[in-house]
Amino acid sequence: MPRSSLPTFASSLLVSMAVVGAVHADSEVNRVPPLPKYQQECAACHIAYPAGMLPAASWQRLMGSLDKHFGTDASLDEVSLRELSGWLKSNAATYKRVNEEPPQDRITKSAWFLRKHNEREISPAIWKRTAVGNASNCAACHTNAAQGNFNEHDIRIPK
Repeated sequence: MPRSSLPTFASSLLVSMAVVGAVHADSEVNRVPPLPKYQQECAACHIAYPAGMLPAASWQRLMGSLDKHFGTDASLDEVSLRELSGWLKSNAATYKRVNEEPPQDRITKSAWFLRKHNEREISPAIWKRTAVGNASNCAACHTNAAQGNFNEHDIRIPK
């Protein structure tokens, strides 16, 4: 390779590595397609958050207290509860970025969520917009949230 091409090659390599890294980081959360039963039950009230957004212990506590699921009774029959709990446990976060149990098992209080949605990135006024409502309404800004895709290139902040 000619010496004059090295800076261009190095720049291209760094850009490629950054893209692959970004895709990998995003795919960590949505690496497993949702279980149809999970999609059916949970997406009736909110998006069916990818199992990789919380560690297994958080999912276990959430599934063990569905009768008071964030102020709502989301109880399931025993068979569905076992099936969904097993799937969530099997597909829960295991990588360092998300493995920490967030306060109250809330995705929106997890360190990785707060890092990604800090005030420098998102003005507090955005959370108050009618179309957004609160931090748990991922689909308000993440256009492909329902498919488990939270790629920052697909974000559209509502007016």
